[in-house]
Amino acid sequence: MDLSRKLPIGIQDFKKLRENDYIYVDKTEFVYNLSQVPSPYFLSRPRRFGKSLLLSTMEYYFLGRKDLFAGLEIEKLEKEWTEYPVLKISFGADNYPDLTSLKSALNLILSGYEKQYNIQVTDERSAPRLNRLITTAYGQTGKPVVILIDEYDKPILDALYTEDEEKNRQELRSFYSPLKDLDKYIRFLFITGITKVSHVNIFSGLNQLNDISMAGEFSSLCGISESELEKYFMPEIEELSRKFNLSLPETKEKLAQMYDGYHFSYGSEGVYNPFCLLKCFYEKNFGSYWFESGTPSFLVKTLENEPFSLATIINGRKAKEDQFKNYDPDSKNMLPVIYQSGYLTIKKFEFPRCVYTLDFPNREIEEGFLNILLKKFLKVPDDDLGLAIDNICDALEEKDIDKVLSIIKAAIADLPTVVKKDMCKNYYESVTHLIFRLSGYRVLSELQSVAGRSDVVVATKNSVFIFELKMDKGRDFEAVAAEALKQISANGYADRFAVSGKQMFKIGVVFSSGGKGMLGWKY
Repeated sequence: MDLSRKLPIGIQDFKKLRENDYIYVDKTEFVYNLSQVPSPYFLSRPRRFGKSLLLSTMEYYFLGRKDLFAGLEIEKLEKEWTEYPVLKISFGADNYPDLTSLKSALNLILSGYEKQYNIQVTDERSAPRLNRLITTAYGQTGKPVVILIDEYDKPILDALYTEDEEKNRQELRSFYSPLKDLDKYIRFLFITGITKVSHVNIFSGLNQLNDISMAGEFSSLCGISESELEKYFMPEIEELSRKFNLSLPETKEKLAQMYDGYHFSYGSEGVYNPFCLLKCFYEKNFGSYWFESGTPSFLVKTLENEPFSLATIINGRKAKEDQFKNYDPDSKNMLPVIYQSGYLTIKKFEFPRCVYTLDFPNREIEEGFLNILLKKFLKVPDDDLGLAIDNICDALEEKDIDKVLSIIKAAIADLPTVVKKDMCKNYYESVTHLIFRLSGYRVLSELQSVAGRSDVVVATKNSVFIFELKMDKGRDFEAVAAEALKQISANGYADRFAVSGKQMFKIGVVFSSGGKGMLGWKY
């Protein structure tokens, strides 16, 4: 292992990265191009995607630290290197479950800059303090102020579904209110977050806020593109190929399957999650690293508070831009949360209808997200879940349908308290699909045929399993199971697989409409 090649895992300070010779994927041309049009910008990207490092890069650029940019693209572009006063406001390092914690954080941020500019605090409110800080910095330096706001939405998302959510919104709205009247004092304003929260309007008056989250020219502003992967990390790729006895193309294909696939605009080059890619190189293993630092709490809260519906995430979800671009906490639409968190990404765009297809970006995210759902809606202990999935995989290979369905039956013995009885059918279908999806085999849900839709189809190397799921609704089990098998045959669900040469199984599964789990099956 080449120890001289320092991988910047978790490094969010550009100065530290450059002074300690960490590998840096050069994004400075983007920084320069953005700086030339001093519009207030907003960028939404998932966690662990390099937003904080991007803002740190901007910070040192606007501080005029030319020495830190030696050899980078911006060195060729920038001729003046002017130093501006910079205010960096970051909410990424703490949690804000209530108004008290948010006010404490704002006070800490403001007091540090007030000390720098020798400002005596005469009004404890955050808005007048920010106003005075901006005008004082401008007055003392004679230069307009650069304002960088990182993770602006975290105080809202940390308090989601609590009484403090609206309080935190109001406090942030008040805090940022001076920005709308101080445009002449501001050189550059850049705001990042996971979500773009609609109707919150905390940046009241900044109607010209330029949202570049889905702009094609900035699609790789955060993340690592395929060309950047080969340019900066060939030694690490070669080391992986040697360890796993893979060719270089096979190694890159495996990396792409696990960590690539993010598209933040249609027609753009896909990007890798930088944190997961760097961890893979460091550990020298194709592991799952996205969930190392924990699942975003606001995603879990949303799943707990909204109806459970797998239809929003499986087999490619078609949506208009306004259905997934802005998150409305008062809406029942989970799609923006799932998309903006990085669990879904743009896979296709249909013109002129302007319809997007969203799906999981890669295998790591698919497995991680489905695990979240299963652990939330099943009573199987976390440490047993992986074993259960492995046993299902073995049973599918052995074509042991009784074993497969016995495992699933044990996992969904009772309806969870978070699921209402009128959602039984949706719950049972969804969880059955989730379990099969985690097996790693090709799984299709509600597969369309000429005569109708089959519920779940699982395809292994040698077999195809067609499941028709039915609720008993007080009827005799034998009659309902027979009806399910008849429906599979009558509707020709197996016809499209006939040319595959695989052995096909038709399975009728019956669930209790009273929430008592799986009653049985016939095949």
